[in-house]
Formats: sequence, structure tokens, C-alpha cells
Amino acid sequence: MSTSRYPQNWKEIATSIKESFDWRCTRCNRVCLRPGQKPPELTLSQRRVYTLQVHHFNFDPSDNRLENLAPLCSGLCRIHVVETLM
Repeated sequence: MSTSRYPQNWKEIATSIKESFDWRCTRCNRVCLRPGQKPPELTLSQRRVYTLQVHHFNFDPSDNRLENLAPLCSGLCRIHVVETLM
């Protein structure tokens, strides 16, 4: 992923969005892992699915208006939303 179009404070913006949604996916409402969490009962693949990512609805990483951002789990939810929008 090219980071050149993201603002320098993207990590802070993304973390703020995730925290404001209590680390839940906006599509499936799954509680996702917080930074540093590595539950021993989850495999690496499962931890990846429980990783929250912040999605830009208009696919423009420079547009960080709150209404353009949504936290989605990196499992099927993110894939579904991206495919729906394309």
C-alpha cells in the first residue's frame, strides 16, 4: 500500500476512528483486537480476521472526513464492502 496519499497523522486518525466505534466492525459488529492483543487461543489467520481496518468509502485516502471513514474487520466485511462499492 502506498502511503503517499495518506496524511502524516493517518495512524492517529485511524486509531481515533477505531476507538470511537469501541473497536467494533461497523458491518458485522464484531469486537476486534486492539494493538498488542494476541489471544493465545487464536491462530495467526484468526487474528488477521479480527484486525480492524479503517476504510475510505470513496477510495480516496486523502479524504478523511468522518462520514467517509468506517472501521471494518479485515475478514469478509471489508471484502464485501469494497466489492459492493466497485
